Parts: sequence; structure tokens; C-alpha cells
Amino acid sequence: MNKYIRLSFLCFSLTLCAFYAHGESKKKTKSSAYEAYIEKYKTLAVKQQKTHKIPASITLAQGLLESAAGSSRLARQGNNHFGIKCKEEWRGGRIYHDDDEQNECFRTYKTVEDSYIDHSLFLSKRKYYVSLFNLDIYDYKGWAYGLQRCGYATDKSYGSKLVSIIETYELHKYDRAKIIEKTPIIDEIYEIKINAPENRSHPAVVNWRRRILKTNDVHYIEAQENDTYEFIAYDTRMKLKRLLKYNDTTTEQKLKKGDRIYLQEKRKYADKDNFVHIVKEGESLHSISQLYGMKLKSLYKLNKIKDSYTPKPGDTLNVRK
Repeated sequence: MNKYIRLSFLCFSLTLCAFYAHGESKKKTKSSAYEAYIEKYKTLAVKQQKTHKIPASITLAQGLLESAAGSSRLARQGNNHFGIKCKEEWRGGRIYHDDDEQNECFRTYKTVEDSYIDHSLFLSKRKYYVSLFNLDIYDYKGWAYGLQRCGYATDKSYGSKLVSIIETYELHKYDRAKIIEKTPIIDEIYEIKINAPENRSHPAVVNWRRRILKTNDVHYIEAQENDTYEFIAYDTRMKLKRLLKYNDTTTEQKLKKGDRIYLQEKRKYADKDNFVHIVKEGESLHSISQLYGMKLKSLYKLNKIKDSYTPKPGDTLNVRK
């Protein structure tokens, strides 16, 4: 082989090796902590996309970046996965942490899911981020750089960091994911609407929340001071007629603080752990049916009693066959 040809071939080989070596060096090593976080919280992100129209990829990437995959102090001690500061309207728990300034106030939550929900509300209800919701739901780059432009973080490379995380871990695939579970209750917290008519006294204050609980596999909330079925229907975006039907009641029945109000149709019987109920002072058939998340007519039928029956303390009632 001609020495010039050999030299050219050697140079080409070295260049090719250098090219592949450079390409390999650009491949980012995936973090097992990041992968574990994604697996744990991907469903929460998809739920938030369905409810609030924020790309699941963006929610996951922000959660990873802001919480260091759940390992930051704010995440560990306050379940705050998005670095959201208190702001003047916040009425919940607080934790103090050095950020742009020393000892700044950050929000705390009872659960990580509360943090995800509040993150969605924070973006969807603040004027700074209105423009983002005009973007295509699959435009994760537009969202990432838009969050930086709208001032979510002071880091000038915030947008590019989010894009890098999304592409490294292929988070954009979750933007097209579907939730398999079927339930009319999507969020664990409903945001209170604050535009009630001025001539009505609403029991809530700005940014107050109603926590959704569950018994007998039926979702319910607890009445607050001065609550009414009208307020609850308004707050939870439900038709009043349906809410009353679910709770075997009418608007004439007054609510007391702590009363259960079901957001789904109650079950026929109590759960498998409860078969009988011993009536206590002040209880009614309605309050007993609400306690167990069972239909009032089932309570009558199980115990073969008539409308005229009034339970007395010490009476034993069947709540399940």
C-alpha cells in the first residue's frame, strides 16, 4: 500500500475514533435516583396533566430538578417538590430555607401529592404563567423555556436544564400517557372558587382547601363551620341535585362541622369490617348511614324498619348482611 494512502487511512481512522469517543462522552449517564423518582411519581404527573393541562414531562422534570429527586431538605421535611415559596396568600405550613436570600419562607404539605396539586394550581392560577397555557401540550421545550422567561426560577439556564432532563429520561412519553384508573375524583384537594355572590357569606377564605377523604371506598369531605350543601356543590363543581342524592338529603337539612358529605354514590352496605352498629346519643338513621358510607334505604331494608322508627341509644342495627 502506498505510504500516502496508509497515512491517509490512519488519519481517517483516528478521526473516526475521535468522533465516536466524543459522541460517547456526550451521552449522559442516567441516575438511578432520578429513575426511581420518575417511577414513583409519574402517575401523579399524568394526573395533573389531565386535570390542569400542564405537560407531565414538565411537572416531572421540575420535580426532579427542584427537589434533587426527592432528596432536598424541602422535599424531605416539607414534602415541597417544586421549591414553591410561601407568597402572601399562603395559609398552610411553612419551612424556612436559604435560597436567593437567607431564611426564606417555603410552603410545606402533608403529602407529596399535595405538593404536585399545589404546583399545578400555582401555575394555572397566577397571571405570570398565562401565556404557557396557549402552548401545545406536547411542546415541552416551549414550556421549559417559557417557565424560565416567566420567572419561575432565577437560574438563567433553567429552561435548558429542564429540556436536558426530559430528553435524557424520555419524559415526553408521559405527555401522551393515559390514566387507566376510572374515578370521578381526580384531585385529592379541590381549590375553592372565590367568586361567590357578594350577598352570601362564604365560610372559606382565599386559597382555602377541602381535603377529600375516603371510607367504604367512597370519597367524601367534611363540612366546615357555617357550611351548606349549596356552598359545597359550588366549591366542588358538582350539581346540587346530584350532591343531595348521593347524601340521601335535602337542602333543608342543616350541616354541622365535621358532617360527612359524599361526592360519589354510597355503597349498598358498610365495609366488610362492620356488621352491626350500636346507636349512640344524638344519632339518627341518616347520620349512621353517612358514618358507614352506605345508602339510607339499605339501612331501613337490612333492619326491616319503617319511616316512623326513631333509633334510641343502645339499639343494635345491622349495617351489613
